[in-house]
Amino acid sequence: MRICVLNGPNLNLLGQREPEIYGRATLADIERLVRDSARELSVELEWFQTNHEGALVEAIQQLEGRADGALLNAAALTHTSLAVRDALLAVQVPFVELHLSNIFAREPARHHSLVADLAVGIVAGFGPQSYVLALQALAGRLRAG
Repeated sequence: MRICVLNGPNLNLLGQREPEIYGRATLADIERLVRDSARELSVELEWFQTNHEGALVEAIQQLEGRADGALLNAAALTHTSLAVRDALLAVQVPFVELHLSNIFAREPARHHSLVADLAVGIVAGFGPQSYVLALQALAGRLRAG
């Protein structure tokens, strides 16, 4: 089973950006945590991060035929990008939307997701553990058929 983890803008700044919201773990720390969990689940993992909407759209477009599923932390693009939504509609690869923070406990602009209705599920608010929970849930769902 192959799962791609797609990370959007500013996640490369984790560990230094608003640690009171996102914590002190870097994206590299989170990647190590998720890769350890993936090994335990016998999941092949691909990891991607970009600060550019078009690059994220292209990464989503490349999922079909390459991945069984995806974890998507589109970051701020979750709330703004019809292009990301359209790419997800086009490829129809099962994905879990995830967020480090509880987007519903933050400013109102973050309460709406343009991709939530397309996702098989959403995990938010558990910091780095959100990635692990999302991976476990998606792998279980994919294995169940």
